[in-house]
Amino acid sequence: MKKILVLDIMTRMPVTISPDTHLLECARKMVRKRLGSLLIVDKKKLIGFISNQDILWALIKKSKEDLSKIKAIDISPKKIAAIKPTSTIEEVVKKMKKVKFYRLPVIKDKELVGMISIKDILNFYPELYQELKEFAQIREETKKLKRVKRAETRKMSVGICEECGNQSTLYRVDGALICDSCMSSA
Repeated sequence: MKKILVLDIMTRMPVTISPDTHLLECARKMVRKRLGSLLIVDKKKLIGFISNQDILWALIKKSKEDLSKIKAIDISPKKIAAIKPTSTIEEVVKKMKKVKFYRLPVIKDKELVGMISIKDILNFYPELYQELKEFAQIREETKKLKRVKRAETRKMSVGICEECGNQSTLYRVDGALICDSCMSSA
């Protein structure tokens, strides 16, 4: 794995769009080409990156606006993680884990030369699948632990409910201490 470089397995002509492409056209292109993301390029220079999640976010947050009026560059993240074509696959996997992206644009001399995805890597190194699966599970478990900690701060000891006056396990909801039954009826 240390001898194989990004330039050996990357996609050399990734699907790109111009900065003024509207989100409706981006969505169409993603569906037609069965892609999860598009690179925003201006004169061979990578200036943005848009994913299907970005389009979903725009649908929810900017629901009053027509998707054909929102440009891709307007919702593209400002910081873009990228990799050099001379990087090893091991370096790519480390970077993907660090930035939590499964696709990285490949940049040489400030110009886009390709794209590498986890799928590209797994085609050549299927043994990495187990490691990446474990990484995803760890990430999910970390999220669960955070949710449990938040839930524990809501749960109080046994006491008198401020709504119904019954003695029960109490939860803090909008500053009030209430029981399960009052919480479900609220």
